[in-house]
Parts: sequence; C-alpha cells; structure tokens
Amino acid sequence: MPDWSHELAAGLAPDRLVCGVDEVGRGPLAGPVIACAVILDPARLPPSLERRLDDSKKLSAAARVDIAAALQELAIFALAGASPAEIDAINILQATHLAMRRAVEALARKPDHALIDGNRPPVLACPSTCIVKGDGKSLSIAAASILAKVERDKIMSQLATVHTVYGWERNAGYPTAEHLAAIRTHGITPQHRRSFRPVSENITITN
Repeated sequence: MPDWSHELAAGLAPDRLVCGVDEVGRGPLAGPVIACAVILDPARLPPSLERRLDDSKKLSAAARVDIAAALQELAIFALAGASPAEIDAINILQATHLAMRRAVEALARKPDHALIDGNRPPVLACPSTCIVKGDGKSLSIAAASILAKVERDKIMSQLATVHTVYGWERNAGYPTAEHLAAIRTHGITPQHRRSFRPVSENITITN
C-alpha cells in the first residue's frame, strides 16, 4: 500500500512541498492523455481517506469517484492534458511529459520536489524523482492517479455523446473489440490518434 516514505525522502515538511504526478491514457486509441499533480498535507488527510488511496486501476469506478471528490476538498491539485493532435505530433511519451509539465505548472503553489510515476522524468522547474509503479507506493502519486483517471473517464463519456458508436463511455478509448469494430465500420474521428495502429489503417474520418 502507498505511504509517506517517498514524500519524506524527498524532503516533505511544513515549509517544503512535495507533489505527486501521474498520468492516464497512454494506451487508448482516442482521446487525450491526462496528467494530474497533487500536493497532500498529512495533517489534513483523514486516516480513513489515506487508507483508501491506491493505484487507481485497483479501485472500482465508484470508489474512484468518491475518493476524487474527497481529494478535491483537501488537496492542492491541478489537471492538464495533451490532445490527440499533440500526441500525433510529438509521440505519446513526449505528450505525456507535456501534460505532466502543464499539470505541475498549473498548481496553485510551487512544489519544491515532484514524485513522478514511471522511469522517465519530464523536464520540470523543480527537482524530481521517478518511482516505478509509484501509484502503489506513494500517497501523492496514488491521489494523482485517481484524480487523473476520474477526469479522463469524464472527458471520454462527454465525447461519447458526440461520437456515439465507439463505446467510449465504457472503454474510455482503449482498443476493445467494440471500439475496433466501430473503427472498421465507421472510420475514425478527430479524437482518434492517427499515429496509432490500427487507427492509421482506417484514416477516413466519418464523424
């Protein structure tokens, strides 16, 4: 389970802010990649909520929404994204780093250190530490993973009301059988990542 050990190692103190950064949406064929940066205050985080923080993939959708709502009241956080067009222009890794940088820069308070989920750090204005599978190790990164997942799911559900045949409200743009069949039948949308296969093989835009 995630704890405070990585934040404390990065210098977390009342006068020293450490943020956790995570992203959601590297693998989908459609939609943006979304990053979140979160600064948690151990003195403000209720133990009951702390015990619920974990890698967003291990939580149910209902639990994620509930936890995200609580975090929005307690944490300093910022969400940011990179669009499908940006992903196609600079590749998914660089777009992920761009979204992470945008999220950190959008925080209401400047962090002294950033904990990054993964093994490749984005270029930030503050020092950073990469933590592989950090969303299961760091409370700040776990919080970021939950907020980012809830935000991206909401975006994809909204896009599904415009592009109705792809099932994005269920698959969030990932390459499920339903989504792949819809691409073959209906072509792609401006929300699809044209640099990703099999989107690149079905380049006719129909809606």
